[in-house]
Amino acid sequence: MSALAHDTVHGPLAHWARVRGDAAALDDGTTCLSFAQLHESVTQGAQALTQAQAPSTVCVNDGVSTLLQVVDFLAIIASGRCAAVCDPDWPDATRARVQHSLQPEAPQVRAPLSAPRPETPFYIGFTSGSTGVPKGFQRHHRSWTESFQVCVDSFGTAAQTRVLAPGRVSHSLFLFGMLLGLWTGAGVVVQDRFSAARALERLRLGDTPCLVAVPSQLVMMLELAARRALPPITALSLLLISGARWMRERTPELKALFPHAQVVEFYGASETSFVAWMNADEEAPAQAVGRPFPGVELDIRTPSGPAVVNQAGLIYVRSPMLFIDYVGAAPDSTAALRDGDWLSVRDVGYINDQGYLCLVGRENRMLVTQGKNLFPEEVEAALCGTGWIAQASVHGVPDPVRGQQVVAVVKPQVSEAGQALPTAMALTHSCRGTLEPYKVPKRFFTCDAWPLTPSGKTDHQALGQMLALSITPTEGCATPCLQPLS
Repeated sequence: MSALAHDTVHGPLAHWARVRGDAAALDDGTTCLSFAQLHESVTQGAQALTQAQAPSTVCVNDGVSTLLQVVDFLAIIASGRCAAVCDPDWPDATRARVQHSLQPEAPQVRAPLSAPRPETPFYIGFTSGSTGVPKGFQRHHRSWTESFQVCVDSFGTAAQTRVLAPGRVSHSLFLFGMLLGLWTGAGVVVQDRFSAARALERLRLGDTPCLVAVPSQLVMMLELAARRALPPITALSLLLISGARWMRERTPELKALFPHAQVVEFYGASETSFVAWMNADEEAPAQAVGRPFPGVELDIRTPSGPAVVNQAGLIYVRSPMLFIDYVGAAPDSTAALRDGDWLSVRDVGYINDQGYLCLVGRENRMLVTQGKNLFPEEVEAALCGTGWIAQASVHGVPDPVRGQQVVAVVKPQVSEAGQALPTAMALTHSCRGTLEPYKVPKRFFTCDAWPLTPSGKTDHQALGQMLALSITPTEGCATPCLQPLS
């Protein structure tokens, strides 16, 4: 099989329905649609939207199974409309606010829609903003068809095999994996709810040689495989990891479980798609995220001008895979910066001597302590690298001497029966072995009910609010769920 040069995301469906009509296209373990069946369902859905004169943006029905959400998504975009993918966990008020912002047009003034073209908007996803209101990002077809082709060009035939994408449609990484499998004609397997056991069993069957996953899913697979003493799974050919920083100290375990797989870490963002990638390597520099994908240009900018090698600055990206713009909520301090064809999502990094892009942290999370800049991501990685900590969130609290005092909120690893939690002294000692003294947290708090954003990442804003209440309790507020670690 080979990827076709189609310039719309749904474009290949008609071709695969003709040449591979009986082949499995979309499978959730209970229901399986062939390419012919999928194409027929998508065509009927698109016709129904056109006959109903649906608005130019339609929200995907997230009250149905993942498989049916994919069908609904494809029907919307095949009709020339833009599919908005809301998060099923949003409160009703948030959902209503977002949906209202997406429908500014009155039905009587809707213009007829033309056939979708490469520059036609096809997808609105949502990312967290500093105000707590989801921020919509809009993409056109070409930005993702270019991404599909770059994936195939970078990873070869393995990227053109059946994909296991065991996550939600509302997570752009998994939606990308699902659509990649359909675009190449290889098909995709999805899950309504992630199950490490079912994912491992599916991989063992050998009919999904390509896996798209986030680090938390892989950790659950590794731990389940270890508990059950499962043998290596040799059928996996390509593992694509993104969504958060992979814990590289666990790479040997991952390679032992999937000995024949190319294990790839890649860096990107909702607004940029692919930026850089590298093969997983436990010996790689901690901050390295790889070299640029084909067609991606990088420009590291400092306040005084272009950065030199090993000098950190704002990372700007230029590529054909960039998003169109934000929709819905007004741009805030987390919004991407544009400069002509260049785009920055406010990440700070540098190019090292080996040509690797190294990620320091997000500009809006930078702390200033003892007159020096500190990026929490570096400290969080050091804490998670101790082996005692599963999650970490580093913050600055006011300090009359230092300006900001470095404080860490941590979630300890699940411990064996009778095993004591790490002490603050032990964590401090471990951090001193890898971090400069001013970066070592002065206080530690634990949090068991770890808050996550809709995309499954640590909700640092929520933890910051909990931390503020824990340090300076407010009368009448509920008891904070953070506990000092002694």
